[in-house]
Amino acid sequence: MKQRTGATPAASPRNRLLDAADELFSRDGIARTSVDQVLARAQVAPGTLYAHFGGKDGLIVAALRRRLDRWDEAWQGAVDAAASPADKLLALFGAVSAYRERYTPGRGCAFLATRTELPAPDHPAQEVIAAESTLLRTRLNHLAATVTADRPEALARDVLLVYDGAMAGLLRGSEPDPLRHGRAVASRLIQAAVGAEWAPPDQGATLGLRLKS
Repeated sequence: MKQRTGATPAASPRNRLLDAADELFSRDGIARTSVDQVLARAQVAPGTLYAHFGGKDGLIVAALRRRLDRWDEAWQGAVDAAASPADKLLALFGAVSAYRERYTPGRGCAFLATRTELPAPDHPAQEVIAAESTLLRTRLNHLAATVTADRPEALARDVLLVYDGAMAGLLRGSEPDPLRHGRAVASRLIQAAVGAEWAPPDQGATLGLRLKS
């Protein structure tokens, strides 16, 4: 059974508020979700929300920060489980699928969606959004450097661009499996970056690279 972040009777009031915010903001958007809707979904009194978060903006930031922590953990876990340097770089795409299976999927990238809805540079959510971008760039740069010594930053940027496109594909809905497609495109980028003769693996199998002699 899939584990979702919907509120449960055993959850604390604070976690029920975070669960409700995550679900409603992801499904309906931040602007269209009122505080009253969050309170009703979480089954808590208004005073509880203000005591824990100070208001809607504080709740937005806390829910986004928890999402970032969970995403960081899920992605790192996928990297640790991957066998080869190339697979560790490609683990980004499988990590998204695993995250979406376990938690509220979101409308594409929740961080970019939040930035679209809350563009003001002084909104407190901007700090969390920036932290997610930093995490992506830093980890991808590190992983790309283990794949190739020839301009790994360029490879990391290319993989990030494919990732952003795959996340947009989730929102567009026209591609049956944009994450799987994104992984395949990123595989070809790795092939080009390492100057390898590549034997395509079975879908979902370990990436196979045969270096040219």
